[in-house]
Amino acid sequence: MSVLVVGSVAFDAIETPFGKTDKIVGGAASYICLASSFFTKPVRLVSVVGGDFPHAFVQTLNSRGVDTQGLEVRPNEKSFFWSGRYHNDLNSRDTLDTQLNVLATFDPQIPAAYQESEFLMLGNLVPDIQRNVIRQMKRRPRLVVMDTMNFWMDTALDSVKKTIAEVDVLTINDEEARQLSGEYSLVKAARAILAMGPRYLIIKKGEHGALLFHENQVFFAPALPLEEVFDPTGAGDTFAGGFLGYLAATKDLSFQNMKNAVIYGSTLASFCVEKFGTERLESLTIEEVRSRYKQFLDLVQIDLQLV
Repeated sequence: MSVLVVGSVAFDAIETPFGKTDKIVGGAASYICLASSFFTKPVRLVSVVGGDFPHAFVQTLNSRGVDTQGLEVRPNEKSFFWSGRYHNDLNSRDTLDTQLNVLATFDPQIPAAYQESEFLMLGNLVPDIQRNVIRQMKRRPRLVVMDTMNFWMDTALDSVKKTIAEVDVLTINDEEARQLSGEYSLVKAARAILAMGPRYLIIKKGEHGALLFHENQVFFAPALPLEEVFDPTGAGDTFAGGFLGYLAATKDLSFQNMKNAVIYGSTLASFCVEKFGTERLESLTIEEVRSRYKQFLDLVQIDLQLV
C-alpha cells in the first residue's frame, strides 16, 4: 500500500565521541523513506531542497522505490542544515548551528497523485503545516502517524495539541512525553496523551527501547544491544519509517501486528546507528533486516512455566 511521507530532506554535520563529519545527507524524511522502502512501495515523498542538494541521493531514493515527484527543488536557494555534537552517552546533544534556508518558507503542496495515499507520515514540522497536509488528502488515510518535538511544545503547544487530536499514532521520546503530559510516570503520561485524541502512542527511549500504548494495552520492545554505536541521528525517524512501512505492507492495523511493527522499526533503527547519516541504510539489504529481526525475537521471547 502507498505511503506518503512529508518532512525534511536536508544536510547534517555531526560530531560524536566516535568521529566527525562534514555536510552529509540527513533530514527526517530521508530516513523515513529509506526505512519504509524495505517493506512497501510506492513511498511518496513531499519535501523541499535547494540547488546544493546532491542529485545522487535523489537517484538512490528512486532506486529504492521512492517517488520523488513531490520533492521541490529551489535551484537558487540552500537546503536546510543542522549541526550538532553528541555527548559521551549519545542520549544528549548540543545544537551547534541551524540554518532553515528553504525550510523557512516550506508550504507543502500534496500532488494530486499522492492525495489518496493510504498511509501518511507527518515528519517533525510546524504543527500547523502538519494539519494542512491532512486537509489536502482527498480521503482520510487508513493511518496517520505524527512526529513532533519539544521545540514545538515550547513555542506552539496549542497547535501541537490540535494536530495530535487529528492523528492515529503519535511518536515522541520519553522527555517529550513528560513535557506534553506534565506527568513523570510514562504510564500516566501515556494515559494523558491518549486522552488528547490519538489511538496509539509510541514513546521512544533510545538505547532503552520503545513503549507502545493503546487504550489499556501496553507493549515494550527493548533495543538490541550493539557493540558499536556511531551516530544516533535519524534513529527515531528510521524507527517510524520501519514501523509504518511494515504496517502498510501487511495491511493489518491490529494491536498485535503493531507489536511486530515496533520490532521491525527497532530493527531498522539498530542498523541506522552503525554509521553516520544514511550511509548504513543505503547499503542495507532485506536479508540483513530479516536476520536481525530474528535476533530481536530471540531477545524478547521467553518460555515460562508456572510452578
